Amino acid sequence: MAITTYDELKSSIADFLNRDDLTPVIPTFIALAEAQMDRDIRHWRQEKRVETTLDEQYENLPTDFIEWQDVSLSDGTGLQLISMAEMQDRKGRSLEAGKPLYFRSTADQLEFYPAPDQSYTLSLQYFARTPALTDADPTNWVLVYAPDVYLYGALAHSAPYLKDDARTQIWAALYQNAIESMRLESERGKHSGPLKMGVPR
Repeated sequence: MAITTYDELKSSIADFLNRDDLTPVIPTFIALAEAQMDRDIRHWRQEKRVETTLDEQYENLPTDFIEWQDVSLSDGTGLQLISMAEMQDRKGRSLEAGKPLYFRSTADQLEFYPAPDQSYTLSLQYFARTPALTDADPTNWVLVYAPDVYLYGALAHSAPYLKDDARTQIWAALYQNAIESMRLESERGKHSGPLKMGVPR
């Protein structure tokens, strides 16, 4: 059976578990798998870049943010990540505003130092959270390209609920294999390119 939609995924999970009484809880297995996937998957298909105006010391992160890749200004200036202690040390030495050169993550925001003395264009490249499956949004890029990740992830989370210790390691191993396959596929996608033929002499 193909797994291309939320309903097909739920049906496949029920088939693998050979149970027809789990309809109310299967969406929970899927939601738990999605939370795990957000921690485990870093793939080029989830990379996003946004630009925003930086004119305050703190800027909100995108709502789908998981992990940053690059933070820079539109003029090409790369901003350096520093710790909270380093940020406090720099602010203790000088409170002057200027062109931001450093940043740190804090809650759902980024803090910049120096605080911007004018408006700058900030470019943020990051890994975005995969949109959750719902009846209204029945598919996403992971389900399209790696339905096995969804299937085995949900099955792994079903085992504790069903007190099926024997299956826990099986589903978890299959899930990890699928995650590793995604990682390798992402690496090939980022680093491979068209073959160049040498010109014979």
